[in-house]
Amino acid sequence: MTLRRISSGGPYEELVGYSRAVVAGQWVLVAGSTATVDGEVVGVGDVHRQTLVAFGIALTAVREAGLEVADVVRTRMYVRDISQQGEVGRAHQELFGHVRPAATMVEISGLVHPDLLVEVEVDAYRGTGHSPSGAEQRP
Repeated sequence: MTLRRISSGGPYEELVGYSRAVVAGQWVLVAGSTATVDGEVVGVGDVHRQTLVAFGIALTAVREAGLEVADVVRTRMYVRDISQQGEVGRAHQELFGHVRPAATMVEISGLVHPDLLVEVEVDAYRGTGHSPSGAEQRP
């Protein structure tokens, strides 16, 4: 299987040695994404906004790989304060409510910058057979 690596051009990809996403066969696996744009944290103090921005960055990589939101099969949300799960969940629903991927949300003790409140991951699969109506496809 040939792997294709996708870079967002962010400075940490080179410093740490990772790719924003890796296309492995039918899968697109997106690395942890935060609300960091041009080296600055977006939405300081606003976990809903940070969640939307972080997922936006992850979904840009999914689209660069040739897939769409409808192809997302799993998401993971790492939050610094689980009491804010309602706002994180609201952002997730706004982006994925029609897709309904498998989702995990866990509380963690910290992220790479003290202003970051959430980090997200996305897995997408080419050929999910997702219908436009959101109805479940059965064999």
